[in-house]
Amino acid sequence: MKKSDNFTYKPGGVREMLTIALPMLVSMTCDTIMIVTDRIFLSRLHPEMMNASMGGGLTVFMMISFFIGLTGYSTALVAQYFGADQKQKCPSVITQSVIVALCAYIPILVCRPLAHKMFLFMGVPLSQLVYQNLYFDILLYGSIITLIRGIFSCFFSGIGRTRIVMAASFTAMVVNAVAGYILIFGKFGLPALGIRGAAYGVLLGGSSGLIVLACAYFKQNNMLEFNIVNSFKFSREVISKLLRFGTSPGLELFLNLLAFNSMVMVFQSHSPITATAATIVLNWDMVSFVPLLGIEIAVTSMVGRYMGAQDPDTAHKSVISGLKVGLIFSTFILILFVGFPWYLVEVFHPSGTQETFLKSVPMALFMIRAASLYILVEALFVVFIGALRGAGDTFWAMFISVTLHWSMVFVVVFALRIMRWTPEVGWSFMVAIFLLFSFFVYLRYKSGYWRNIKVVEPEILPLHASHNITY
Repeated sequence: MKKSDNFTYKPGGVREMLTIALPMLVSMTCDTIMIVTDRIFLSRLHPEMMNASMGGGLTVFMMISFFIGLTGYSTALVAQYFGADQKQKCPSVITQSVIVALCAYIPILVCRPLAHKMFLFMGVPLSQLVYQNLYFDILLYGSIITLIRGIFSCFFSGIGRTRIVMAASFTAMVVNAVAGYILIFGKFGLPALGIRGAAYGVLLGGSSGLIVLACAYFKQNNMLEFNIVNSFKFSREVISKLLRFGTSPGLELFLNLLAFNSMVMVFQSHSPITATAATIVLNWDMVSFVPLLGIEIAVTSMVGRYMGAQDPDTAHKSVISGLKVGLIFSTFILILFVGFPWYLVEVFHPSGTQETFLKSVPMALFMIRAASLYILVEALFVVFIGALRGAGDTFWAMFISVTLHWSMVFVVVFALRIMRWTPEVGWSFMVAIFLLFSFFVYLRYKSGYWRNIKVVEPEILPLHASHNITY
């Protein structure tokens, strides 16, 4: 049994999972609300601005996604060092990740013209393209903020102090909402900047979240506990582990985002009506999926920690606990999708009468109802993927996830571009493929290969990993 402040619970149990997962779930929900709020604001101006913010924002995320995935493995690596009672190496992981991010920033900016060409190649409507290029450029220049903020979040996720990550995300959400509202619509005497104001609001929100995380990281007691001062140097050992185990998640995230972005652009290039319907539904899909990534991070953290302590049985208990928490959350989303699809679509109704929006409503309603078929399966997918990553089985997690996303791109292109079927048919095929590949993830986890992977060899094997965990 393990104590945490006011209660006692079993290692790997639901209570321990909730201690880590709930703040991460709230954190990811805040990030989702931050994105969706901007798109709701922009939808009041014109559907094309809303569509442009999705296309431009996704492309920025795609271009930095390899480095987000690579440095994001810091969560598992910090957790493994923490579980192996090697606290002094935890901040070294963060230092090496920051080095990687700083080295990546210039190449990311150099690739900016390629994105503009991709928008043209994918057939983004010219009326949307002007907004999309503007939004994309501003966010790309501020992408270093996203990278560094994510790295600091990984440290606190890895050691289980996820409330700090939650506080940072909540701060970013509030700052973004207030700044976005003022800058988009031109309040308090400021000029109305439209989509440019939305981009500035995102950067201001991200910066405020980074400040919260940095203040907590460099707090005196944290610096003393982890000997952070001595971590400000290059470590061949740590960065080699980061590159070895983090390259697969980085490639996975990049290839998945490239696939997802391509899929969005295929829908958006079909017609303005399809673009509006797909944008509305994919925004709500984010509401169902992104918070689950918080549970995935919690599972990765706990599995990594117990595997670092050479305790795969408790790591498995953590996975089961993650499944329970994920299914509870997804059940609420399922009720929302099945019972209230009209209200979900109506949230994005622009000011005045917009013919494009009105014609997109039936298609959007169909897509939301079809998406409800995989809501519960999403929880299973992210938990098992998080478990495989935490244990170090990153290549197979990458292989399954990347194959899934590119299979969905293939069926959408086949349905809309080759067969000229309706967007509803293409969307239905996507849902079917997701259900199929989720079963493959389960089979990989069930094989038990992950139990035998060694990422970190403990210097001194603790009696139980839970003795080293602080909340």
